[in-house]
Amino acid sequence: MKVHAGRSVWELAITLVPFFGVLVATLWAISAGYLVAAVLVPVAGLLLLRIFIIQHDCGHGAFLHKRASNDRLGRALGVLTFTPYDCWRRSHTLHHASTGNLDSRGSGDVDMLTVREFRSLSWLGRQLYRAYRHPVVMLGVGPAYLFLLRHRLPIGLMKEGAQYWVSALATNLATAGFLAALMAAFGIGTTLLVVIPTVLVAATTGVWLFYVQHQFEQAHWDRREEWEFHEAALKGSSHLDLPQPLRWFTGNIGMHHVHHLASRIPFYRLPSVLKAFPQLREVNRLTVPQTFRPLVLALWDEDQRRLVTFREAARIRS
Repeated sequence: MKVHAGRSVWELAITLVPFFGVLVATLWAISAGYLVAAVLVPVAGLLLLRIFIIQHDCGHGAFLHKRASNDRLGRALGVLTFTPYDCWRRSHTLHHASTGNLDSRGSGDVDMLTVREFRSLSWLGRQLYRAYRHPVVMLGVGPAYLFLLRHRLPIGLMKEGAQYWVSALATNLATAGFLAALMAAFGIGTTLLVVIPTVLVAATTGVWLFYVQHQFEQAHWDRREEWEFHEAALKGSSHLDLPQPLRWFTGNIGMHHVHHLASRIPFYRLPSVLKAFPQLREVNRLTVPQTFRPLVLALWDEDQRRLVTFREAARIRS
């Protein structure tokens, strides 16, 4: 399904206009001492998440017709999402190219070890991995580190060329300029009290989405010699069946198995795919209550071919 330019512009407009409106309303409410700002911040955060989804589609060439137009828009939106577009697009492309491949982990993924790999670590290494996979770190510390600190430099791409340094530093400068303008209008404290929580709401929700899209019990992983792209895309990605309005705020990204099968499909056309191919509805389907169990899964058991908890791994014989 191809891009519809008019629909894309409409989706951009109904995301950016409310975002800036809610952001300014929240800044004004806090400066006036109104508690209503506490209600508006999560709304701003979810709208910022939707902006990230549009930026994501730009990275796939799935929002506007021309690649150059997608890239220009993606870079501009990266200023709002605190995400250097070119750096993110590179790591995300590698993620799509190797999803479900046990021998190609580490590019744009949540770090995951097999049971055997975990057992081979030193005591300190096992404790560090346990800490990394803890839900508090994954959904608390992790999103803040990723979007507020890690994205400030082209981590992982520092030796890949000047393009990624330019992307990171130019995004930093533009974001700083945007923040400076808000601070000049509303004050430093007020701006930080609104922008930082807004970014964290978007970041935490986004990390949660990305986590459950690939880290669920019956996910699909193979060694390189047995790995096949289409099988890994369909079986290794979940269908997070979200209710409205979460489906709108998340740009249908819960239909992740369809997205991995055909990443050039715009996010607003993903529901049409499920309508045309109803058999895809139940593939790796998760509801919101079913996303709690995956948060404690931490290791891939190659023998059982499923993700297991640390406690379950301890009961598995060597």
